[in-house]
Amino acid sequence: MLWARMVAYVTGTVNQELLLRNEYLVAQNRILRGQIKGRLLLSEGEKATLAEIAQRLGRLPARAMSRRTTGE
Repeated sequence: MLWARMVAYVTGTVNQELLLRNEYLVAQNRILRGQIKGRLLLSEGEKATLAEIAQRLGRLPARAMSRRTTGE
């Protein structure tokens, strides 16, 4: 089952790269948050973008996303 090993290797490699990217973004976010004083104001488009991604990640229920994007 050579193909199974190859698939496992590629999957592992992709997972490692995604973990490293996540680690970088978390560190970058932490640094930037430390430099910002007060609240960060987001435009409606920025809020909608973040809500869409959060929903795909399963972090927001659909109702919360619609409230955030429509302002209800």
